Amino acid sequence: MSYNQPVGDTSLIACLHCDLLQRIPELAPGASARCPRCNKELWRHREDSLNRTLALTLAAVVLYVVANTVPMLGLTIVGRDASTTVIGGAQHLWDNGQKIVGVLVLFTAVIAPALQIGLMLAIVLGAMRGRPPRWVGMLMRYHPTTRIWSMIEVMMVGVLVALVKIADYATVIPGMALFVLWVLVFILAGMSASFDSREVWERVQWADEARCDADGNRVAEEMS
Repeated sequence: MSYNQPVGDTSLIACLHCDLLQRIPELAPGASARCPRCNKELWRHREDSLNRTLALTLAAVVLYVVANTVPMLGLTIVGRDASTTVIGGAQHLWDNGQKIVGVLVLFTAVIAPALQIGLMLAIVLGAMRGRPPRWVGMLMRYHPTTRIWSMIEVMMVGVLVALVKIADYATVIPGMALFVLWVLVFILAGMSASFDSREVWERVQWADEARCDADGNRVAEEMS
């Protein structure tokens, strides 16, 4: 029975776009390597990736909590005032019969961003340990999915369109959460841009090799 074995040379990489196997050269911080066949970026050496990503992730945590606890919009119609949060908006959609839309808003604007931020925080904190635990690699596999489903910017565009349409019928009062969400959109983009997945995988690989070596030495000591 044969099993797949990893390549010993960690500088070898296959292009995700054209599958060309090539060797990544040593890069200075800030430099990038591109595929000679399709010219797509293979890897960018980000300087101080983990610390910068951790700082942006902690900022995203604070902004996310604020954005989901304070009002996003306020409306004044014929003397009546009303305000709502992001979660409250999804609940109103559910109560008014728009259940599918309400669930999508809740998932893409609340749940998926929370998972994206939470997984990134766990990955960075785990990778910064001297010997990263195995679950760091598992979280690395699922984190791109949460980033795809996190669509705060799409919700914000929809909110702006709605504001333009109802501006003639009601007085719209932007809440603090509306501005915080716009800042959060850029923070999440910066968090993803500063994260170097290659560095994390190398740390996890080193930890696995250290564990295997420790297990081998332990078995040898028990047999001797």
